[in-house]
Amino acid sequence: MLFTGAELSAMIGSYFWPFIRISAFIAAMPVFTSTFINLRVRLALAVALTIVTAPLISSVPEIDALSVNGVLLIMHQILIGIAMGGVFHMVFAVFTIGGQIIAMQMGLGFATMIDPVNGAQAPVLSMFYILLVTLFFFVLDGHLAVIGLVVDSFTSLPIGLISITDASLWNIVSWASTMFARSIMVALPAITALLLINMSLGVIGRAAPQLNIFAVGFSITITAGFYVVLVSLPLVLTQFESVTMLAFDLIKQVVGLK
Repeated sequence: MLFTGAELSAMIGSYFWPFIRISAFIAAMPVFTSTFINLRVRLALAVALTIVTAPLISSVPEIDALSVNGVLLIMHQILIGIAMGGVFHMVFAVFTIGGQIIAMQMGLGFATMIDPVNGAQAPVLSMFYILLVTLFFFVLDGHLAVIGLVVDSFTSLPIGLISITDASLWNIVSWASTMFARSIMVALPAITALLLINMSLGVIGRAAPQLNIFAVGFSITITAGFYVVLVSLPLVLTQFESVTMLAFDLIKQVVGLK
């Protein structure tokens, strides 16, 4: 069996171009970029998804990867993959920021550890929320939904020199305001309860100056904070479902899916 240079280039390109977009998406997706997942595992996952996805793509441009158009095409595919994964990164950042706000309010801001998802230091409460929503993500088959979204993007936004529009990129940047607003909603029950407790402690401190309000108030705010977090846990799933659906709608709008 003999292959010409053009046929061999087309065969390699049919797998190479989808691999660029898929690998960029996995590199930006917070679930797959966890420090618990080895780089080789991520690479193997990108290769496996490419092998499954490539036969589903109708046409792939025959462009030399080392040419100017090839470099531009690689940049476009990386941009698409990072844009899709970056939206979900902001979804998980909602609960990281929410946990940081609660931890600062209840006096646990000093208790920090390495976040396994982002690889940076974060309060223990933020890590708890991140691990919780990660479990929600897999239980609700979110990983299958995002993989399906990436596969569908090759139909709505085929491989070529046409990339994401400026308006879509601006929508992704503007969605950061939604991220901060949703993080406030996650922390709002704890903020309200701890604010009332701190006001009460302030009144007690004025009424009884001889009482060491800092020693008493610290244990009260931590205990009350944990209780509020425990009571508000069912709301975390609701918030996660809501913000995830908004993220899916945004990505569908970015890649042109109906």
